[in-house]
Amino acid sequence: MGDAVMTEQDADPDYSEAELERGRLLFARECTFMWGAATLDQLPEAELPEIAFAGRSNVGKSSLVNALTGRKTLARTSNTPGRTQQLNFFDLGGHLVLVDLPGYGYAKVSKTQVEAWTRTLKAFLRGRVTLRRACLLVDSRHGIKDLDREMMDMLDEAAVVYQIVLTKVDKLKKGELESRTREVEAEMAKRAAAFPVLALTSSEKGIGVAELRAGLAELTSW
Repeated sequence: MGDAVMTEQDADPDYSEAELERGRLLFARECTFMWGAATLDQLPEAELPEIAFAGRSNVGKSSLVNALTGRKTLARTSNTPGRTQQLNFFDLGGHLVLVDLPGYGYAKVSKTQVEAWTRTLKAFLRGRVTLRRACLLVDSRHGIKDLDREMMDMLDEAAVVYQIVLTKVDKLKKGELESRTREVEAEMAKRAAAFPVLALTSSEKGIGVAELRAGLAELTSW
């Protein structure tokens, strides 16, 4: 009773086979590093639809994007010294751009650097017309923390639609995950820009990855 762990079969079944296949085919396309931008004047031209990925350090962001794309390109590039405080842009087959935002927490960064980076991020979120959605990753074992709420405030203020993605759901027992889901959904309901569907994922077990691909594919004309 409540001691089973979530499996891949427990993922959201609402997508049709055709929608899941469309998402699979999109994310199977070549994914290449385009550009790294530390300041607004370094941003690439806004042309293709963009999806941004945000989350606290060690939330499993690189692992999830690797799982979505079936590649390790993003994780390797984002972890390169000197790129930790950049927005990193990746072209997914000429149809979608993935924007990797630095993990927040800033344990090894000065207050001045944090403030400068925050200004750049806020300006990016407010002015990027091609930004279709932000995926805000939250560790399912810990739930939404104050740093996550600060990011949610920023996204609400910028009127950027964001979807909360719980990571590492395989680490929770079913009853624990159900409780965490209710808790997070209650907080989402109070937020102006929060997308109403909570994504449950595990990069390690592949849980929810196909469904997240399908949902993001809907944001493109591909």
